[in-house]
Amino acid sequence: MAENVRISWQQLLQDAVNKPGTIHEAYTRFWNYSLGNQILALIQCRDRSIEPGPLASFRRWKELGRHVKKGEKALTLCMPIQIKAKDWDQKLQEDRLTPEDGAGQQNGSRTIFVFKRNWFVLAQTEGDPYQPEPIPGWDKATALTALNIREENFTMLNGNAQGYATGVETVAVSPVAAMPAKTLFHEIAHVILGHHADGELNSLHEVEAECVALICCEVLGLPGPEFSRAYVQHWLRGDSIPEKSAQRIFQAADRILKAGTASETNRPTSEM
Repeated sequence: MAENVRISWQQLLQDAVNKPGTIHEAYTRFWNYSLGNQILALIQCRDRSIEPGPLASFRRWKELGRHVKKGEKALTLCMPIQIKAKDWDQKLQEDRLTPEDGAGQQNGSRTIFVFKRNWFVLAQTEGDPYQPEPIPGWDKATALTALNIREENFTMLNGNAQGYATGVETVAVSPVAAMPAKTLFHEIAHVILGHHADGELNSLHEVEAECVALICCEVLGLPGPEFSRAYVQHWLRGDSIPEKSAQRIFQAADRILKAGTASETNRPTSEM
């Protein structure tokens, strides 16, 4: 971390609102499965003692540079299939379906739902280990201890989710997160800002947490500010950041940085 660098946090917030941003492709790498299919996959993982995690098809894991472990059995999901009207009668006979199995009819076709076995969670695959690099000038273990926050294994099936926070003291970062440090700061911010105590997360919560992550990453010299700006602008929807939120953002960022910084003399000076 560079010494004697003065960073205007107020300017960072202005840039977050006004400067162009870029949506990271990490939010679209995986398919967004329905709640029903996620529950179905979780039940199968539980019954087979498999650790839940990001879910993808055999082909998609291969495209992402990972391979299904030898001997692993695929998970079953319920998927929609479009059948042309002229093939419907034949399909009824072959699969012993009933007319009620069709969910709808559109443009001469009918949608049916069938169970297919073609999906695997991360724990069923192998490849290069997912181990995020240490954050220069900031120690995660020291910070989590100081903040009284515990990190748990990521168990969501949605591979597009980068991380999550639960309750008032637990965070998790996806092993396939594109920017794990930024995600960690974002989820820690949710906790120390008390967002989950307010109930369901809302757009302002997301803005506050991502602005905290933006400041932490900029101070520590980490990449990705353009992705944070796009995230903030998406949730702001053209509004501005309230002054009360700005102060909360500054305080949370300062608290996180101090918690993980061994030497205060090496941390860049901030202009709030």
